[in-house]
Amino acid sequence: MSKNQFQNLPSVSEVLLEIKDLNKLDNSIITYFVNKEISWYRKQAKLNKLAESRSEITKKIVQKVGQFCQPSMKNIINGTGIVLHTGFGRAPIQKTRLKNVINRLGGYSNLEFNLETGTRGNRLDHVRDHCAAITGSENSLMVNNNAAAVLLALNTLAEGKEVIISRGQEVEIGGSFRIPDIIRKSNCFLKEVGTTNRTHLNDYKKAINTKTGLILWVHTSNYVVKGFTKEVSLHELVELGKKKHIPVMADLGSGALIKLSKRDLPEEIPVQDVVKSGAVVITFSGDKLLGGPQAGIIVGKNRLLKRMELNPIYRTIRCGKFTIALMEETLRTYRSEEVTKDNLTLSLLSTKRVMLRKRGRKIIQSISTKRKSRLGITLIESTVEAGSGSLPACGIESMALRFYPKNQKISELAYRFRTGKTPVVGYISGNRFFIDLKTILPNQVALLIDVINQV
Repeated sequence: MSKNQFQNLPSVSEVLLEIKDLNKLDNSIITYFVNKEISWYRKQAKLNKLAESRSEITKKIVQKVGQFCQPSMKNIINGTGIVLHTGFGRAPIQKTRLKNVINRLGGYSNLEFNLETGTRGNRLDHVRDHCAAITGSENSLMVNNNAAAVLLALNTLAEGKEVIISRGQEVEIGGSFRIPDIIRKSNCFLKEVGTTNRTHLNDYKKAINTKTGLILWVHTSNYVVKGFTKEVSLHELVELGKKKHIPVMADLGSGALIKLSKRDLPEEIPVQDVVKSGAVVITFSGDKLLGGPQAGIIVGKNRLLKRMELNPIYRTIRCGKFTIALMEETLRTYRSEEVTKDNLTLSLLSTKRVMLRKRGRKIIQSISTKRKSRLGITLIESTVEAGSGSLPACGIESMALRFYPKNQKISELAYRFRTGKTPVVGYISGNRFFIDLKTILPNQVALLIDVINQV
C-alpha cells in the first residue's frame, strides 16, 4: 500500500472551497456527497489503483457533486428498437398526456372525494368504468404492478390452500421474481401438475382435492415452447373449475386491450377474450401493451374484487394519484377507433417499415457528407422485439442507422452518444453501432439529427 496515493486525497474542506455557489446549497447535503466520493477514492488508494493527482481528484469530485445536484432521471432517445424497454420505463408516455395529468393534479384534486354528494369517494372510481367498458368485466382493481396484483388475488382467494398450476407455466417474470415464489409469499401452497412441455386436463383433475383453493392459468407471454408440447386451454380449465366449484384465475402478463393482428402486429390474447372465457379473475400489466404507467390491473367478478379491496394487503400496494390519473388518460385513448394514433406505445409498435425508411433517409440527408463518411453511416433493414416479455419470439420489421466509424472504437462512439446533452442509447452488434428507428419518436427526429451532427 503506497502512502503517496493517500497523500493525493483532498480533504472535505478543500473540495468545498472549490464548489461554486455553495451558499445556494445545503452544506450538510453537499458534505455528504463529497464524503461519499472521497471514500470511493480512498478505496482506490487502498488497492494502489489511484492514478490521478490531488488537483485532478478534487476537480472530478467537484464535477461529481455537480451531477448529484442535478436531476438524475433524464429524457433520452431510445435507439434500441425495443418499445417496451424495461430499463427505459417500459411504455413511453406522450407529453400531452403528462401535461393533462399535471394540469389536473396541480394543488389539490378529488382523488377520493365525490363532488356531487360532498362525501368520501373511492380513488378507483376514476378508472373503473373505463376498465369495465373496455374489457367487459364486472369490476376492476388497480395496484402498483402485476406481481402485486397476482399476490393480492392469490392471498384473497386461496390463502392457506393449494393453488394448482402447470409446470410449463411457472414463469420467471423478470428481476428473479418467479410465479412459484409469489404463490408461496401469498401464503398459498404450490401444487404443480404436468411437465415443462406437456400438461393434460387429467393432470388437473387428479390434483384437485379438499385443499384446492384455486386453479391458476398463466399466459407464458415472455417465452415460447415449441416441438413436442401439450397444454390445457383456459376454456377447458374454466369448465373443469365450474364442475368442481374451483375458481380459475388467469394471469395474462402483458395484457393487450385490442386485437393486435388487425394492426399488422403479432397476435396476443386480448383481455376481452379472457373475460368471455369465464375466468373469475384476470390480472395484467398497465405499462406493457396497454401503454400506460406501471400498474397491475385486476378485472373479474365483482364479489371477488370487493373481497380483494378489503384485504389489508391492498392498502400496502394501492396506486397513488399520479398513477391513477395517468392510467385514466391512457384508458381514454381506447375510446377512439384511432387508438393506435392516440396511444404512443401502440403507435410506435404499428409504425410501418416504409415510414421508418422515409425517416431514415431524411436523417441521412440532413448529415454532412464528411460526417457520414467519418461515422460510416448507412440505413439498413432491421428486426426488433416489443420488449418486456411481450410478443415473444415475434420479430417486428424496422429500420436502423448503422455506424462503422473511422479511427474510433465502437464502444467509444456508443459512450459519446449515451453521455451527451441529449443521451442517445443504441446497441452494439458485430462491431457496429446501431440506432434503431422503431423507437425514435416523431418529434425526436430533428433532435437526433443534431446529436449525430455533434457527436
